[in-house]
Amino acid sequence: MTLRAFGGPSLYVQGAGALADLGARVGALGPRPFVVADQVVAELLGERLRAALGAEATFATFGGECTAGEIERLTAAARQAGAGVVLGVGGGKAIDTAKGVRMALACPLAIVPTIASNDSPTSRLAVLYTDDHVLAEVRLMATNPDLVLVDTAVIAKAPARFFAAGIGDALSKAFEVAQCAAAGGLNFYKGAPTELALAISERCYAIVRADGAAAMAAVRAQAPDAAMEKVVEATILLSGLAFESGGLSIAHSLTRGFSAVPEISRALHGEQVALGLLAQLVAEGRDAAFLDDLKRFYAAIGLPASLAAFGVTDPKAVDVIVDVSWRTAPYIRNFRPELSQAQLHAALASLMA
Repeated sequence: MTLRAFGGPSLYVQGAGALADLGARVGALGPRPFVVADQVVAELLGERLRAALGAEATFATFGGECTAGEIERLTAAARQAGAGVVLGVGGGKAIDTAKGVRMALACPLAIVPTIASNDSPTSRLAVLYTDDHVLAEVRLMATNPDLVLVDTAVIAKAPARFFAAGIGDALSKAFEVAQCAAAGGLNFYKGAPTELALAISERCYAIVRADGAAAMAAVRAQAPDAAMEKVVEATILLSGLAFESGGLSIAHSLTRGFSAVPEISRALHGEQVALGLLAQLVAEGRDAAFLDDLKRFYAAIGLPASLAAFGVTDPKAVDVIVDVSWRTAPYIRNFRPELSQAQLHAALASLMA
């Protein structure tokens, strides 16, 4: 009998102005914070971060891509600084790089996302790419982050496209977790999905559908409100807990193949997942009314609903996407009834235009 497993970050803090608590929260984790942030984030928040963390903090500039080489470079700098805690600030790639440094140092980790484009802040996963931006490997930390601190006033100032991508990433979880559970698949703790993970995934979808459009309006106005707070919690916390403790299926599997197509590899993760979800739902046999309703929501949020929306016009791209995904995605068979490669190809091909 497969044991059930559920995990998550030790502490999650969210709200407008939450950065004011950063110094005390990080100080409780360890001395000499080592901050991983890209140049843009350092320019926008550097003064506030230095004021919060004090003179013992060391700031390192993230190079822009989460690669094995970048992690090694920053790990050497963190060791030289005598870091007692790693702090990842920024988007998903900077955060995943900080996770890589934390794995090497075996010290506490705090995460401060500056965009809500995906659910990476809460998870143990670090997704590494090649220098050419092709997915290379996924590494797992021993435990989830010790602290995830989300200042929604900062999130609201990021480009709206990032927020829309976070919604795209979150939308898939209810459907992927359900398929993983039905197929007897394992989650990212090598256990069976728990009932709590299923409930979280369903609540995540309900919040995003009910409040997503209003939250997008708040982001465009750079004015956090109740709808935005709910959707940020859904896209970062609920989505993260759902995928890691609930498991994944077709929607995320297709991102492996998407990374091999230049036009799509440049897109945001959540934009890729949104299209992958549509392919999964077609494969599930969802009726036209259901799909049309979801596509109208995509249009309202600003999510791509076809390969053409990414600039893909050659039908041969479908061959590449399905072949790479089928060979490399470990959760592509978390689907019932059992799916063939030809059926997946047909589902994705239906989304060409």
